[in-house]
Amino acid sequence: MSLTTKEKKKIIKKFSREKGDTGSPEVQIALLTSQIEKLSEHLKGHNKDVHSRRGLLSMVAKRRRLLTYLQKRDEDRFRVLVKSLELK
Repeated sequence: MSLTTKEKKKIIKKFSREKGDTGSPEVQIALLTSQIEKLSEHLKGHNKDVHSRRGLLSMVAKRRRLLTYLQKRDEDRFRVLVKSLELK
């Protein structure tokens, strides 16, 4: 259910602000979003998988906190990210 190294590198390359950037909020949010999408697909077929559901909820909460941080910090970067990830 986790992302492959190729998928991670592709996401990091797309959302990084500069070369070698892996910790910016944009990259973290993009990685969490792809993990959330993958886990949501898993849960559609395995609706009694409580442990994965709990993990999903914690990932959604973490993404929400990062989005709030980015919105307070830099509104323009927030808007660009939300639009590119099609979150709202």
